[in-house]
Amino acid sequence: MKILKAYTYSGCGTCKKAVRFLRDHGVAFEEIPIREHPPTEKELKGALQSYKGEVRRLFNTSGRDYKEMELSKKLPSLSEAEAIALLAGNGNLVKRPFVVLDSGYLVGFNETDWAKIA
Repeated sequence: MKILKAYTYSGCGTCKKAVRFLRDHGVAFEEIPIREHPPTEKELKGALQSYKGEVRRLFNTSGRDYKEMELSKKLPSLSEAEAIALLAGNGNLVKRPFVVLDSGYLVGFNETDWAKIA
């Protein structure tokens, strides 16, 4: 199995829980700072397919950038390409942690979902 990629933010409590979970379960991973290196458009499109096109699930809806950009109002009218470009260009907008697996993607931390990779 290839080492998974975990996009995280060091100041995020949920990301810290997720990293601890991976370490506690002996899962090999590469930790990538999401703000400096957001997921690629290809990765975001793959995650979007995993979430059946629900683009909102990829956004950090509680984040400052999301609120300041008033994306709750704008998101419904954005095309998929526009939403993906926004996410790829601003790691603060991406729901985290964002994990790239051989078999798919995990967005956010849900211990039940994550137990499947441990």
